Amino acid sequence: MRILLSAIYPYAFLLLYLIIPFDNYIRALPNILLTILVFAFPFIVKKEDFKKLKSLPIAIFLVLFAYLCIDSLISGRLAEDYNIIKKILIAVGLAILYIPVADVKKINSAIIFSALAAILFSVYNFVLITDATGSFALGDSPQVIESLLIDRLYLGLLSTFSILISFQAIQKKYHPNNNYYLANIFVNALFIILIASKIAVVSLFILLLIRQFYGQRKIWKAIMAIVAITVLTGLFFIIKNEKVIQFKQVENKQSPPAFIENSMTYELRAVVWECAQDVIKNEGFSLTGMGFDATKDKLVSCYETQISNPKKMEKFVSERYNTHNQFLDFYISAGFIALLLFLAFIVFSFISSRKQFFPTAMLAILVMYCLVENLFHRQIGAYYVGYILIVLMTSANAAQNNSIKNL
Repeated sequence: MRILLSAIYPYAFLLLYLIIPFDNYIRALPNILLTILVFAFPFIVKKEDFKKLKSLPIAIFLVLFAYLCIDSLISGRLAEDYNIIKKILIAVGLAILYIPVADVKKINSAIIFSALAAILFSVYNFVLITDATGSFALGDSPQVIESLLIDRLYLGLLSTFSILISFQAIQKKYHPNNNYYLANIFVNALFIILIASKIAVVSLFILLLIRQFYGQRKIWKAIMAIVAITVLTGLFFIIKNEKVIQFKQVENKQSPPAFIENSMTYELRAVVWECAQDVIKNEGFSLTGMGFDATKDKLVSCYETQISNPKKMEKFVSERYNTHNQFLDFYISAGFIALLLFLAFIVFSFISSRKQFFPTAMLAILVMYCLVENLFHRQIGAYYVGYILIVLMTSANAAQNNSIKNL
């Protein structure tokens, strides 16, 4: 039985990461696969496999999870916080369940094919919607939003993963698979642009900049770094001006310009972050936080008083928008201790993996997406954080896993 489970186990992992974007359509299958992994784990794991967990960043993340559980239990809010803690458990659990798997390539291949499947599904939906409506529009149009398999932010994250994995897999010497990886990079990059996933575009620029610090130092790399910095600086000022225009629009009750009207995702975050700052200011310094559910209650109260537009206020209140920033969420909900542990995890992850581009790039992606999203408020976010934890763990234990350079 152990031999059979050992043969099935890696493919259960592969299938899990292959179908994650289709969770809304086959909701039971990911849970079934997780159950299979949990059941098979004790039968196939070996004593030496646990050495892969001997990583300071992973240990800190485990301490963070333990602290969140203890903090919620002592504060009497475990039932309210369970939904978020459960998702953090998924990320931690995937990293632990991974340790019997010897082949990292299978999971990376699953990510690539998962991204392509999600793109094909979204394009097919877009064609159907375009045919039904008789109009054609890209970017932030309702056609694009409705046609996407999953939220644009997470679809952009998946495509970014796929691009990074393909880039890392390209060999310096000629290899026939290089053409497939290049084609995959092109398809995913084009898709990111067409769906106007701003955070994914910014992430790719950041990764391009980070890449310049690895390999031989050449003039063209320095030029590319300067170009990337220039573009990012320009984007920063555009977003900053966008926020100013939005506030002026509210004060003057004028219709927003077309560019701002098509950037409602940023407007949402601008309002949410403003309310999050108000909550922090009113509550003062917090060591243990108020709880994830209570944080939403405080934000809702802020929306009711700070948003003057009735329709907009009703939308924010009914949706109970979270902080859209994982760092803010940890601080307000679980206090300074949780934020400190999360920051320590990021810092020590960087220290341990700084000599390798792939894990460093994955860590950069995690930080960038945590700045604009609460990844642990969505199950799909927990799955992808789990994947990042696996990458960080394999980079710290290259002797027990495939070399990162050969991914």
